Amino acid sequence: MNTSEGATPASRHAIVTGASSGIGRAIVERLISDGWRVTGLCRSQIPVTDSALKIVPVDVTDFAALTRVCDELQAVDALVHAAGFMRTAPLGQLDMEDATAMWRLHVESAMFLADRLIEKMRSGGRIVLVGSRTANGAATRSQYAATKSALQGLARSWAAELAPRGITVNIVAPGATDTPFLRDPGRAGTPPKLPPIGRFITPEEVAALTGFLLSDAAGAITGQQIVMCGGASL
Repeated sequence: MNTSEGATPASRHAIVTGASSGIGRAIVERLISDGWRVTGLCRSQIPVTDSALKIVPVDVTDFAALTRVCDELQAVDALVHAAGFMRTAPLGQLDMEDATAMWRLHVESAMFLADRLIEKMRSGGRIVLVGSRTANGAATRSQYAATKSALQGLARSWAAELAPRGITVNIVAPGATDTPFLRDPGRAGTPPKLPPIGRFITPEEVAALTGFLLSDAAGAITGQQIVMCGGASL
């Protein structure tokens, strides 16, 4: 278990974006089962049945509102940025508004949260960004891929800066994951393909890897993008 400096196991506190569904929701559930206290940031209020979870309804691209949320937070041991969405289009039909919205959520929100919370993060803390295998490039997904590939520059730069404090920064980059996001009408033109393992990645598998990266056992892993694609990269 993660025992960042000054934190007892029962007091470990993680901030998770996109906490209401899909990968974000699975990560929240995993961390609570691992003994974390979680503050989930999402646009919609969801039922809370565990005292270890607090949901804060906020649009993480609204930086004025997010400033108020960050200012109210106490000590933080981990930040997991899982919020995201995909819009696809072939070259010649790119939508600049879609590109701006994805950049704002995937990249600028990650920068804003890390910048605001790093002074609250105890030594030995963790930052995990949820990226995508698509960061390496994929037809009709150039705008989405550009935002996810940018996370690698952020993670490696922050990892170098924060290593002296024992804070690690990594990216979990899943392939097609079986969430409502997979069936988003916005990506209907480019349906996902099953990877060689014969099924899609599950949110619980992404959450398990995230949980490991937040643990003491992963203290020597930093600045890395870990791809979990069911063999699609082979």
